[in-house]
Amino acid sequence: MSQRAKYHVTPKGDQWQVKKEGAERANKLFDNKADALDKGRDLAKNAELGQLIIHKQNGTFQTEHTYGKDPYPPEG
Repeated sequence: MSQRAKYHVTPKGDQWQVKKEGAERANKLFDNKADALDKGRDLAKNAELGQLIIHKQNGTFQTEHTYGKDPYPPEG
């Protein structure tokens, strides 16, 4: 099984960036968080196993979403 591709949506100055975990540079910079979320969601969904990790304006963790096969799906 391949590793899950993790993308972070984080603030960078007065902009928002989408950056793959472990990458040196951002995939792209955006003027607002909504546009960065859309791009991050697309990248994570297009990966075989993807994860989108969203941060608040102050850089702290907000929420995350996983896409693809979940190794521990909930019952029901």
